[in-house]
Parts: sequence; structure tokens; C-alpha cells
Amino acid sequence: MGCVALCRLDEVVEGQARGFDPQGQGTDSLFVLRHGGQVRAYRNRCPHLQVALEYRKDRFLSADGQWVICYAHGARFRPEDGTCVHGPCRGQALQALEHQQVDGWLLLPLAQLER
Repeated sequence: MGCVALCRLDEVVEGQARGFDPQGQGTDSLFVLRHGGQVRAYRNRCPHLQVALEYRKDRFLSADGQWVICYAHGARFRPEDGTCVHGPCRGQALQALEHQQVDGWLLLPLAQLER
């Protein structure tokens, strides 16, 4: 299975998130974050309105870096598993994406991008 390299792992800083456009569509279709030392990847789509989460480039997290926020309506998601704990989509979750960490790089299987 083929993969796309998103970035070096050391570019994903604790308490921050980065968006990526691996298919070159002009908008970030996914984002990655580091929380509690763990790197996670999610599709950039709110389960409530099916809109992008960030209000500007790479702004997926609350100011304190503790929550993923949908800026369209204020839903709050846990960064460790993407579950909504506050807002209209409470109990629903962001779509987690499988990823690999190889030789200091964050890789995402290409097959996931077509879903």
C-alpha cells in the first residue's frame, strides 16, 4: 500500500495542530496534532455540519491547546480520540486516520484519501 509523507514528526509540536492538503485540492482535508506525546491524524470535517474545522490556516485547537474546536459552531472535541464533548454533535467523533511513523516521518496511507 502506498503512502504520502506529510511532514517530519518533529514538526508536529505538542499542543499544536497542522493542516495538510495531500491531494492538492486547495484546502486542508486533514490535520495532525500532538497531544500527550501522541501524534494523531483526523479528517478535517465536523460531524455536525460537514464543514472544515479551522477558522484560518492551522487553527484547529483551542487557545490553550487542550481541545479541537469547530469554529463554525463551537463544538469541542477531545484531541486523544476526536469525541465531541460539547456542542450540537456531542457524542459523535471526528474521523481518525491511520498513519505510520517511519524514520522520523509521518506517513499516511493513500487509500484513506479516497474515502
